[in-house]
Amino acid sequence: MTIRDRSRALLPLLCLLALPHSPAWAACDDPPGRRVNWLYCDKQGADLTGADLREAVLTRSNLANAKLAGARLSGADLGRAVLSNADFSGAALRGTRLVSAQLDHAVFVGASMSGARLDRAVLTKADLSQADLSDAELYQADLSGANLTGTNLSKATLTQANLTGAKLANAVLADAALSRAILEDAVLTGARLQGVKLDGANLLDADFTGTDLGTATLADARIDGARFTDAKLDSTIWVDRRRCRPGSVGECR
Repeated sequence: MTIRDRSRALLPLLCLLALPHSPAWAACDDPPGRRVNWLYCDKQGADLTGADLREAVLTRSNLANAKLAGARLSGADLGRAVLSNADFSGAALRGTRLVSAQLDHAVFVGASMSGARLDRAVLTKADLSQADLSDAELYQADLSGANLTGTNLSKATLTQANLTGAKLANAVLADAALSRAILEDAVLTGARLQGVKLDGANLLDADFTGTDLGTATLADARIDGARFTDAKLDSTIWVDRRRCRPGSVGECR
């Protein structure tokens, strides 16, 4: 075989290798199951109620309007997935990767999301009430207008997150990190904020009525218009970096 013949024989293979990575191998027609690969798949409006999708590859998939109530998604990868209006009520998402996912108007009521990664995720107007987001990563996440009533965010990372107008009444944010976060017009009445880091945060017009901010850090935070009626400020580091006296309530003394 001449060199020219060999080149011609190899040409189809070289062309195939030169093609961009195709999601065809993702087996989009496979039924839901543990470790299923739905990379780039279009599953809009799919009924996956109670499905076992643990450790599934759902990266960049489209699950907008999907029904995932009670589904098991622990360890799954939904990075950059489109999940607008999806229903995750009561779902298990412990340790699930949702980095940069589109989750606007999604419902996570009562979902188990401890240790989930939601860095830079878009959660505008999402309903996360009563969900467990303890130890979750939400760096630069957009939670503007989200409902986080009664949500457990203890030890969660929300550094530089946007929580403008968010509802956080009775939420638990003990030891959470919200440095340089935006909480303008947020409602945090009755929230537990012991040890929370709010240094450099935007707290303009936020409502902290009845909250527990004991040992919290508000150094360099902007608090114009914020309300601290009946808020516990026991040993809190105030905006001017002075430590409030033990027993301070409503005002840093």
